[in-house]
Amino acid sequence: MAFVGLIGLGHMGHGIARNLLLRGHALTFLDHPGNRPATEILSLGGRPAATGQAVAAASDTVILCVTGSPQVEAVLTAPDGVIAGLRPGAVIVDCSTALPDSTCRMGALVAAAGGRYLDAPMTRTAREAHEGRLNLLVGGDAADLADLRDLLGCFAESVRHVGPLGSGHRLKLLHNFVSVGFLTLLAEAAAQAQDAGIAPRTLIDVLQAGGGAGVALDRITPFLAEGDRAAMAFSIANAAKDLDYHRQMSAASGAAHAVADGIALTLAQAVEAGAGGANLPELASLLRTGPTA
Repeated sequence: MAFVGLIGLGHMGHGIARNLLLRGHALTFLDHPGNRPATEILSLGGRPAATGQAVAAASDTVILCVTGSPQVEAVLTAPDGVIAGLRPGAVIVDCSTALPDSTCRMGALVAAAGGRYLDAPMTRTAREAHEGRLNLLVGGDAADLADLRDLLGCFAESVRHVGPLGSGHRLKLLHNFVSVGFLTLLAEAAAQAQDAGIAPRTLIDVLQAGGGAGVALDRITPFLAEGDRAAMAFSIANAAKDLDYHRQMSAASGAAHAVADGIALTLAQAVEAGAGGANLPELASLLRTGPTA
């Protein structure tokens, strides 16, 4: 049995917590107003703690599953944060989507406090988190990952070492640029098709039979075909944040980002219009110039 801490009991973190507890590990989680209801986690034996320091003091491994770099930095470095309570040799596993430069800075602070750091962002959705079938892209020391591979396997179907610290977050931003980009492109195409009187199912069938087939089309199809807003629970605001991180990363390294700029503009306009809380497939309605009913 491992002693695990978790900060971030949201859509993804809830699934992580559930699967760790179902496999017999002890879990302490941060009690925070941003959490999803913790009824199931408490019923499985999860224990709430009031501060990140208290979570770390009870844990040999602390998993972070928060929104982004500002939140990671806050939960680690606050006076009552994780670093303040870190056990010697403990490992921080950052499953958030974050900026690689920030990750490396936080890793240095954790190392100075006697701990170890892995960035392990996730791909897939909240459904796979609930089922224990996430994919993890892990940056950091390969030996540290080897120590934790069985533990991470409790909630991840694939655990891939991708390079030194920061590499996981770099690849996650590249992954999300591609996946969010595909979905945004499909939403714009679907909006144009509907404005032109083409039935959503017709567009879907044509794309599936040709070059538009793939995971992105599968994810947007429930909304286009049936109006199912819950099939992909990933908000436009989160997508915009990830694209902004990608653009910051690209600018810092001198990489091209013209395509990312266009996608980011579309997402930012939706957020500015008050639709940040909508799920990403709903862009297909938001981008229509004709009636959306």
